[in-house]
Amino acid sequence: MKILVIGSGGREHALVWKLRQSPRVSAIFCAPGNAGIGEIATNVPVPISDHAALIKFATAEGIDLTVVGPDDALAAGIVDHFEHAGLKIFGPSQSAARLESSKVFAKEFMQRHGIPTAASGHFTDSAAAHRFCQESRYPLVIKADGLALGKGVVIAQTPWEAAKAIHDIMEKRQFGAAGDRVVIEEFLTGQECSVHALVDGEHYLLFPAAQDHKQIGDGDQGPNTGGMGTFSPPEKLVTPEIMERIHREVMEPFMAGLKKDGLRFRGLLFPGVMVTPEGPKLLEFNCRFGDPETQVLLARLKSDLVDLLEATVEGRLDTVTPQWDPRAAVCVIMASGGYPGSYARGKAITGIADAEALEGVTVFHAGTQMIDGKTVTAGGRVLGVTALGADLRIAQARAYEAVSKIQFEGATFRRDIGAKGL
Repeated sequence: MKILVIGSGGREHALVWKLRQSPRVSAIFCAPGNAGIGEIATNVPVPISDHAALIKFATAEGIDLTVVGPDDALAAGIVDHFEHAGLKIFGPSQSAARLESSKVFAKEFMQRHGIPTAASGHFTDSAAAHRFCQESRYPLVIKADGLALGKGVVIAQTPWEAAKAIHDIMEKRQFGAAGDRVVIEEFLTGQECSVHALVDGEHYLLFPAAQDHKQIGDGDQGPNTGGMGTFSPPEKLVTPEIMERIHREVMEPFMAGLKKDGLRFRGLLFPGVMVTPEGPKLLEFNCRFGDPETQVLLARLKSDLVDLLEATVEGRLDTVTPQWDPRAAVCVIMASGGYPGSYARGKAITGIADAEALEGVTVFHAGTQMIDGKTVTAGGRVLGVTALGADLRIAQARAYEAVSKIQFEGATFRRDIGAKGL
């Protein structure tokens, strides 16, 4: 079969890498792809926003399954457009994707269906948001309602910080239309974990958990990013008891809520869960594979990913059982200097082959492109250096050994990915 993957980041490289391992796949394409993806698949120079051109390509090429990576494509209705054209595609409908594209919609869904979450308010008027903050206890979490590349969340420790966040999001328009509304939440104490589940509308399959590192600096310091690294499994945090509670308190009411609200969801649900002293509480819904969670999860997946995605699209998840590698996986993101702020592009990258020569190491490209036969930086998060190991400590050491072999001007990375699990 022929497969088309939509997107250009590390998540999409990991998806292409895993899908390519299937004996069922004869050809794989990625639009628009990146330098690493181009080494194992055919990059198609079509923007993810040009649905008509993507449908034209998929039809002409005889694509059997399209897999959507980014959230903004789902929010723009790419699944609805492909299905209207009679094409098989993995991902939720535009209406269901609002669970990610609107934090207000998601919070109302959680509250309506009894999913444990932080107490909150939401506002379209900045003056009302300011008043709410003046009357609240700190710290507070302030979120842009719409999609903001994982950066639209501010933890305000003081009223001044809250006022600045509201000004930046709603008045200065830091994230554009994503800041038309804000959600202001109580701050939950605990550690966050990433949970992934395939959902076919009737059934779901929960993946092993992972733990992301959002802040740019070691020890969770500095501004939020799209994610600076992950590890799986976080056994100390997500115990069997916690996982059972996620089934019972998050996934089961979520599935019931889909039916009650008439939402058609066939794709990947990625709930961000805070494990608090009282138990798991839901921070947000994501409606696609996480980045960089996908890198560690697919490194551990032993089953054929094509079989799992097809079963999801066809509504028969109850007929498949994924197999997982018991080893641990660690992914360290190498980013451009200045990220998540402004950064330079076009810096030559060396040492990737040396890193991948290490046992159990795969380097997933995110912000890269090929220019004059050389791989250069082309984004904020550049590479996801991923390693498997017999235990978390071995996987962590192997990942950082691989990082040490890769160079590009201004490269930056966290040095504590996996430390929470140790």
